[in-house]
Amino acid sequence: MNAAYIVGTFDVAELAFLMFFGFFVALVFYLNRESRREGYPLEDEDTGKIHPGSLFDGDKKVFQLPHGRGTYVPEDVARDDINIPGVQTFRAAGAPFAPTGNAMADGMGPAAFANRAKYPDLTFDGKPRIVPIAQSHELVIAPNDPQLIGYPVVAADGVTVGTVSDIWVDQAEHMVRYLEINTTSGKKVLAPMTVAVVHGNSLLAAILPTTSDEKQFVEIDAITAAQFDGVPALDTAGTITRYEEDRIQAYFGGGYMYATPERSEAWI
Repeated sequence: MNAAYIVGTFDVAELAFLMFFGFFVALVFYLNRESRREGYPLEDEDTGKIHPGSLFDGDKKVFQLPHGRGTYVPEDVARDDINIPGVQTFRAAGAPFAPTGNAMADGMGPAAFANRAKYPDLTFDGKPRIVPIAQSHELVIAPNDPQLIGYPVVAADGVTVGTVSDIWVDQAEHMVRYLEINTTSGKKVLAPMTVAVVHGNSLLAAILPTTSDEKQFVEIDAITAAQFDGVPALDTAGTITRYEEDRIQAYFGGGYMYATPERSEAWI
């Protein structure tokens, strides 16, 4: 039997096997490094201590931001403070925290928010994406739809908290994102459209004249009337940053668990 020996008893088949094995080991090493370019090195969830890196930690991932905003390196951003206003319900890794203060304002549980960039989200051509409807690019509310401006706003406790003073729209998605509300205390706040229910525009009212006097109002059951004064405010009128969006969304989202004591209790 003839064999294609290269050196001694080292043949082509053995060379092919070793090359495949070396390539496979290098591939595993490369993929492990690539999978650790974000979120590493790890930190201890109780103490915040940074774990030492390893040979498998990859280089930092660098994002090129659009519209001349430079670069963004997630690993160079300051880590979150571990001193949160809450205590663990029991001593074990991963145990949930029970809030000790105002959970909605402190960002606990469903009210948690991310420290996003403090500039507005932009459209493809670099314009602010979410703006009052009058500042949008020719967006209007359809004539057959409720115009909403002037509608009273009723909170979770049934109290009228103010009126809708403006509508904020998404110029990229062409949809209503926020309702601007003038509260009875004189404060202007934004409420996500996703937590609002518009009353007085039912199909039955459009068909039967006898129901046309149906009361028109906007119901926001996420929070109570008193809690509207705690809604995070905008730093600049007419402009909402990504960070402010997250704060507002988190505040109303947290209300579904923390607005009243009953909501955080078991259903059964």
